[in-house]
Amino acid sequence: MNIGILGTGNIARVMAETINLAHGVKLYAIASRNFRKAENFKKEFNVSKAYGSYLELLEDENVELVYIATPHSTHFNLIMLSIDHYKAVLCEKSFTTNSVLATKALLYAKEKNVFVSEAIWTRYMPSRRKIDEILASKVIGEPYLVEANLGYPIKDVPRITDKNLAGGALLDVGVYPINFADMVYKEKPLKIEASCTYTNTGVDKTDFITFTYEGDKKAVLHATIEGLTSRNGYIYGPLGYIKVVNINNPEEISVYISSLNQTKTYTITKEINGYEYELYEAVRMIKEGKIESESMPYSETIKIMEYMDLIRKQFKIKYPFE
Repeated sequence: MNIGILGTGNIARVMAETINLAHGVKLYAIASRNFRKAENFKKEFNVSKAYGSYLELLEDENVELVYIATPHSTHFNLIMLSIDHYKAVLCEKSFTTNSVLATKALLYAKEKNVFVSEAIWTRYMPSRRKIDEILASKVIGEPYLVEANLGYPIKDVPRITDKNLAGGALLDVGVYPINFADMVYKEKPLKIEASCTYTNTGVDKTDFITFTYEGDKKAVLHATIEGLTSRNGYIYGPLGYIKVVNINNPEEISVYISSLNQTKTYTITKEINGYEYELYEAVRMIKEGKIESESMPYSETIKIMEYMDLIRKQFKIKYPFE
């Protein structure tokens, strides 16, 4: 399947490397608003075509799947433009900047019968299925508390702190702890409480989020662009707990059983780097004639965007273009 990438930033480079090592896909086209960047990208990653505009790539009839790797603020327009050209879409997280735009884009995809999915890699990884298996076995009992954090020292990256590009910790890193909790509880919280610290550009720097579910179950989440955190996730039940090393790209899953004073550990291996699984599922869904992903269906994308809308409302952060 011929893939075109929109954007030439870091995530586009990672995906280009992944496509070149994956099976059943070909890195066919790259587009940037700066043709020189696209041409350099083409040479570095052995891409067939380079374009100096996103529209040119979308008009290429040989492109079958588009990977959107541009800033959050551009996602909605590029998704809509891709659908207009009947191109299947895999859009980097966060899917859009708010739930209204996410809903509008996905309804349009349904109307046009075009595959569109959010590329949040942790939803597609085999490690996610392993966690689900452990939870389904009830070896730790029914979870009552989830803790998860994610942080990187990226506050000096211009895109991350630019309000006009929907910068801040929430859409870039906070989305991962939120997805982690959502994949455990699989139900909507009764209450969301959130606060944050701010950068001098007015976006959120460090996020503190608590979800409260029916039965007084909790998720306590933390995300930051200030510095590196442990990146670990914990799922606590009355009989034990699960520890996930690096919720953003799970490396190891450990299960501690209280009554046995025993830990079982699963080491996670990857075919390439973890990004291949979203590609493989997208290709499979498209070939099966489906328009949404099994691992990240429309309803899940919209639900997560709704959570982040509520959180951002409590932060009192509104993007200039909203």
